[in-house]
Amino acid sequence: MTNNVYGIDLGTCNMKIYCKSSNKILNEKNTIALKNKDEIYAYGNSAYAMYEKAPESIHVTFPVTTGVIADFNNLQSMIQLFLETHVKGSLKGAEFIVAVPTSITEVEKKAFFDMFYKSKMKPKSVLLCEKPIADAVGLGLDVNEPTGIMVVDIGADTTEISVISLGGLVLSDLLHFGGNKIDESIITYVKRNYNLVIGQKTAQSMKERLGSGIPGNEDTMIVVGRDVVSGLPIEMEMSGGVVYEAIKDNLENICNSIKMILEKTPPELAKDIIHSGIYITGGSSQIHDLDKLFADITGIDINTCEEPEECVVRGLVKIVSDSKYKHLAFSMKSKILI
Repeated sequence: MTNNVYGIDLGTCNMKIYCKSSNKILNEKNTIALKNKDEIYAYGNSAYAMYEKAPESIHVTFPVTTGVIADFNNLQSMIQLFLETHVKGSLKGAEFIVAVPTSITEVEKKAFFDMFYKSKMKPKSVLLCEKPIADAVGLGLDVNEPTGIMVVDIGADTTEISVISLGGLVLSDLLHFGGNKIDESIITYVKRNYNLVIGQKTAQSMKERLGSGIPGNEDTMIVVGRDVVSGLPIEMEMSGGVVYEAIKDNLENICNSIKMILEKTPPELAKDIIHSGIYITGGSSQIHDLDKLFADITGIDINTCEEPEECVVRGLVKIVSDSKYKHLAFSMKSKILI
């Protein structure tokens, strides 16, 4: 294969691009800072650093929301700028394989296809692949076997629960719920119980450092926010117990959705899942002891992995490079959607 191959996973929070020739994964915040409404002022991590801090003239946006493209033109420009900056050599004639959520419409899938196919990069080919299948391949699982595999991908805006067998999806459920909702729960809980207003970045930091699926985390951290009573900024020490109380209902909601999918799973596939366990991936799956909570509620072993947010892009390049998996990707070139 002479041309370079890129695996692209456009998440709500992060954009992951796997470049086959360099064998590197570029992981950058999927954020754009716009000046004068349409001029790209910054993008990626530098734009995210401006979030909640920018003046009125600079508008920080997330071009992908709940798994679908919300700002096509600016996202297309940002991807091109990003690849030109970080990738050596020409992008023309490259092959792209893009992960798409399962439960989105054909029109929304076509938008992911057009994002690359109709770009200035003039790619040789653009293929799409359903995210749960790429996830499973990235985990090193053989999805072509007649064996039931359950993958739970907990992202920033969505959680996708899927049962895979024979290279296809048997069941899939996309919940409009993920790490961002968990952050919002922490913000609400701290404001209600401690009269302290904190930003989303602070809530995210609390989730990452103190968050736990089961009670008992005694770690603490100093949090800075605005006192509701005085209106002045103050410091306050927060413990793991506070974060647990704030997020436990959210985590149990994901568990209940997993149980609902398991109830609908055909018995023979359910037998395979009990034998092999449930695989959890996605950036928000890194909450401490989340696997223990899921195992307690479902009664099934939970498999975690290193770098869970990068499973999808690793799987994408494997799918496009390995003839055994090539049939899992599809093109939308011939589809005309009215």
